[in-house]
Amino acid sequence: MLRSLYSGISGLRAHQTMLDVTANNIANVNTTAFKSSSTQFQDTLSQLTQGAGSPQATVGGTNPAQVGLGVQVAGISTNFAQGSSQATGRATDVMISGDGFFVTKQGGETLFTRAGNFDFDAQGRLVSPSGAIVQGWNAVDGVINQGGATGNITLPLQAVIGAKASATASVTGNLPSDAAKDTVLSREFTSYDASGTASQVSLTFTNNAALGSPAAWTVASVPASTTTPAPVLTFTDGVLSSTGNSLTVGGVAVDLSKLEGFSGLTTVTATSTDGNAAGSLTSFTLGKDGTLVGLFSNGKQESIGRIALATFTNPGGLEKAGGSEYRSTFNSGAAALGAPGSAGMGTLTSGSLEMSNVDLSQEFTNLIVAQRGFQANARIITTSDEVLTELTNLKR
Repeated sequence: MLRSLYSGISGLRAHQTMLDVTANNIANVNTTAFKSSSTQFQDTLSQLTQGAGSPQATVGGTNPAQVGLGVQVAGISTNFAQGSSQATGRATDVMISGDGFFVTKQGGETLFTRAGNFDFDAQGRLVSPSGAIVQGWNAVDGVINQGGATGNITLPLQAVIGAKASATASVTGNLPSDAAKDTVLSREFTSYDASGTASQVSLTFTNNAALGSPAAWTVASVPASTTTPAPVLTFTDGVLSSTGNSLTVGGVAVDLSKLEGFSGLTTVTATSTDGNAAGSLTSFTLGKDGTLVGLFSNGKQESIGRIALATFTNPGGLEKAGGSEYRSTFNSGAAALGAPGSAGMGTLTSGSLEMSNVDLSQEFTNLIVAQRGFQANARIITTSDEVLTELTNLKR
C-alpha cells in the first residue's frame, strides 16, 4: 500500500487535534483565568532507502535517502501569560498579578487555580464555585503563623474582640503662649475599664501667668488626678521645658510631653486611649499580601488569615483537572508555598478577576491554518486513491 496514504491519514489526525485545541480555546474565551493551549507537531519515523556513504580517495560521500512516514502531535502546551483585569467590585473576587496559583482542597486532593472568583459558604470557608476550599494560614489572636501548616481559610463570623482596659492616653497639639491670664481650655477623651464600660475623662488647662512667663498652664481633671502635685506646663521658644509632664486619671497614664507652646495657635487635642470596648466582626478587607483584615464594631482591626500562593519550577507540566483547576505532576515539580508578594510570587488585587488570555484573532487564524492543513492532507488521500485505481486498472 502507498506510504503517502498513511502520511495523509496522520496529517488528518494531527490537524483534527489542532482543530479540537483551537475550538476549546475559543469556547473558553470568557472563562475566568483560562489559559489557552497550542498544538505542536513533529514528523514521525522516516524509512531509510539508502544509507550514507563515506568519502573515498576517488569517490565523494553520499547522503542518506529517507522517506518520511507522516506527522504526529508532539505536545499540547499551555500559555500561562497574564490575562487582562476585569473589575467586579466583589470583595471575594481576587486576582493574582504576577506568578502563582491559589491553593485549594477538594475531596482531600490538593489542587491549584488562577481563577479567584471565590465566595464564603455556610461555614464561613472561602470556596471556589466548584466547592474547592481555599488554603492559607488562619490567625490566632490576630497573629498569623506563616511558617505553619496551611488550612482552610475561614471567616470567623462570630468572632469578638474582647474589651481592653485603658492604660495610656496622650495629649498633643499647641497651647497658645499669648493666651490671656485665666484662659481655660477643656478637652475630653474616652476611657474604658476591663469590662469595656466607657467613661469620659475631662482635662482642663488653665493659664496662670503668675506661675510663669509668658504663660504657664496648670492641668486639672475630672475625675480627679492621683498625680500630686498637678503638673504645670511651661514652654521655652515653643518647646516644653517643664518636668513631670504627665498625670494619672482613673488608672490611665496621660502623656503631656508632646504638647507645644507657640503663639497664635490653639490645637490641643486629647487623643484616644489604648483601651477599647468589646466588638463583633462587621466586614473585612483583603491586602495585596493576601491578608484578610477583619473590621470590628468597636472600630478595631485584626488580621483573620492570609491566603497562600504556590509556584512551580515548570508550570507547563501541570495537568488540567477541570473546573479551572490544575494538579501537580512529576514534571511540574513540587509546589513552593508562600505569601503573595514574596519569593517571586505575585500580589493580590481584591474586587477584580483575571480574564481569559485567549487571543481570538490568533485562534481564528489557527482555525484557517488547521482547516487548510486538513484539506491538503485529505487531498493526499484522494490522490493516492487515484494512483491505486490506476494500478488496479492495469489488469484490464
